[in-house]
Amino acid sequence: MLDNLTRRTLMKGLAATGLAGALGSRLAVAADEPLGITLVVPSPVGDVGWAHALAAGLDPIKAAYGDKVKVTVIENIPEGPDADRIMNKTVADGNKFLIAGSFGYQNGALQIARRDPSVTVLHASGFQVAPNFSPFAAKYFQGTYLLGMAAAALSTTGKLGSVSAFAIPELITSINAFALGAQAVKPDIEVSVVWVNSWFDPAKEQEAAKALVAQKCDVIFSNAQDTPSVIAACEEAGIYAFNLNSSMKKYAPKTYLGCVATDWSPFFKASVDAHLAGTFKGANTFLGVSDKVVEVVDWNPDVPADTMARIKEIGAKIADGSFSPFTGPITKADGSESVASGKTMADAEIVAMNWHVKGVTTPLPK
Repeated sequence: MLDNLTRRTLMKGLAATGLAGALGSRLAVAADEPLGITLVVPSPVGDVGWAHALAAGLDPIKAAYGDKVKVTVIENIPEGPDADRIMNKTVADGNKFLIAGSFGYQNGALQIARRDPSVTVLHASGFQVAPNFSPFAAKYFQGTYLLGMAAAALSTTGKLGSVSAFAIPELITSINAFALGAQAVKPDIEVSVVWVNSWFDPAKEQEAAKALVAQKCDVIFSNAQDTPSVIAACEEAGIYAFNLNSSMKKYAPKTYLGCVATDWSPFFKASVDAHLAGTFKGANTFLGVSDKVVEVVDWNPDVPADTMARIKEIGAKIADGSFSPFTGPITKADGSESVASGKTMADAEIVAMNWHVKGVTTPLPK
């Protein structure tokens, strides 16, 4: 079973019942009733992007459990009070499994988990952990490193760009790995970044892409946009581009470089299984290629054969754990040493990254 709701629909319901009333009249869900699973996302669930990938990750659960689960997707919910009210409302209505699909939902979702141990909460991109609360994030950097190698091989200007949503560690690591992969092919290559501070702003994203093109960036990384605006603008300009989460190839049939795709279904399915078995334990979950969550797809045939051979070789080492993009020596943008030669950053250090590598020329927002 699947319901798709929007902010307008939910806010009407909240106004009609009142959140306090909804909480006060909460009824226990009978054991034979379906498990209510709610996904809340900050942008529309279209045919591409982050929200689309999250929603698609629930399909195998519906296929496996059928009428034993009821899945509701609530889309286009901005971070802040609205999200908190809506997440509380869905739990008050008896849903016991909540996926909070945005970094800014963290505090409200964590409060829900702490108040009600019978609810399991998964939270995207955060860092807080509780017995029934797991943050989850993708090791996008494993894919962006490889696409950085391809970008450098195709670049004629030595300048790459990234239109990026928010300066959170998950996206900073993606940019840094992109730069390091490019530097493995051309050591002096540079990366410029435009932060749009939005997950979904087609006009602003398109303007940012055009600004990078004007700076002579000839390969652009669309870093966590939920629209194909950057990809389409690059196609129009004849510039290679790639993105995260789901393929946007149809929006750039000629200049699409590839996609760091995510498949959340293995993690979502295992979490639902554990919830139903009563064995769920909150943990900081950081998933990549070896977990079958991250995969680079839709490689552009323009990538030179010798570069593609190197990419496949490095990709295999990333998959078997014998190589990490964040193995030193790595120098920060300010010239200081970040990772010593031969040392590899631990996952805990990567998920807290708040600095750029040398070669990323745009300072992080303060």
